[in-house]
Amino acid sequence: MNSSSNIRQSLQRIYAIIIKELRQLSRDRPTFGMIVMIPLIQLLLFGFAINTNVRHLPVALVDQSQSELARLLSADLTATQVVNFVQVYTTPTLAADAITRGKVRAALIIPKDIAQRLGDGRPIAQWVIDGSDTMVGNALLALKNMPLTSLINRVEANSNIGASSFEMTLLYNPERRSAINIVPGLVGIILTMTMVLFTSAALVRERERGNLELLITTPIKPMELMVGKIVPYVFVGLIQLFIILGLGHLIFNVPINGRIDQLLLATLLFISASLTLGMLISTVAKTQLQAMQLTVFLLIPSILLSGFMFPYEGMPELAQWIAEALPATHFIRLIRGIVLRAANLSDLWPDLIWLAGFTILGLLVAAKRFKKRLD
Repeated sequence: MNSSSNIRQSLQRIYAIIIKELRQLSRDRPTFGMIVMIPLIQLLLFGFAINTNVRHLPVALVDQSQSELARLLSADLTATQVVNFVQVYTTPTLAADAITRGKVRAALIIPKDIAQRLGDGRPIAQWVIDGSDTMVGNALLALKNMPLTSLINRVEANSNIGASSFEMTLLYNPERRSAINIVPGLVGIILTMTMVLFTSAALVRERERGNLELLITTPIKPMELMVGKIVPYVFVGLIQLFIILGLGHLIFNVPINGRIDQLLLATLLFISASLTLGMLISTVAKTQLQAMQLTVFLLIPSILLSGFMFPYEGMPELAQWIAEALPATHFIRLIRGIVLRAANLSDLWPDLIWLAGFTILGLLVAAKRFKKRLD
């Protein structure tokens, strides 16, 4: 009897704790929201936004033949839905420059003697491909053996037509090594995770430790506090940049083709944008746990939608709009362009301007939201 009574009392105490935790959880709206939103967003991202079947890649056309066969070939390629011809250039040099600047993913160069090449069984055209993204490169390489039935029907002497239809040239990563694509993008993901996490808990930590009371008695202004909180972590971010790219170069032989000063400028802007995003979170979260939950909430789309794992062009239009709002999307374009394609910042200025604008606007909003008093 005594044993059963002890068990019953123990169960009652456990039940009381369970009720207490459930009530506390229901009052913690950010945590309760994360319970629902994190699996919901992951489901939507993986179900709709993530697509490994790359489609509608922006490519350029250099038509040196200006013939009906060339027009028919470009129409057949468009019909595959793998590529969209968004630019037309007069020379292969201009097309290659567009690839370097990130305007297009590849260029199709159609020679003057396309009809003769088709009759002789030689490659009828050349694809020049940005191989820095292996998934994009593989999607374009799959076009090598595309059937040429519609073209063959236009040429009488076609008995010697071979199996190969295109000559394929991969730029920046001819060996198709995934590390060359992953390592620069990893800089953006790691900086997003660490910079946002560090600063998202900054003001919350001051409040929890009681240090906010000391700040109340000082003449420091909200903007000064924001900047003072951000600057120390800039050096932390630069250290992480050198570690990732340095070891990536030494261990995985990832090339660093661009200028270091331009790489540093782009990274500084991205670090500033990420730290500003963290400060915005710190003005919303009431506890460090909430700050960490909101950071994870932002980190998931940054990994999945920024182009780090899956090509941007393969996403639905709505997912692309969300990706454009993420600092990581713009930085990954910048660092891959500078490190792998040796692009200049003048070629990538839209992403640079976006990061600068995000930083300035974020600082203003964070400073306005910060109230130098205890809530």
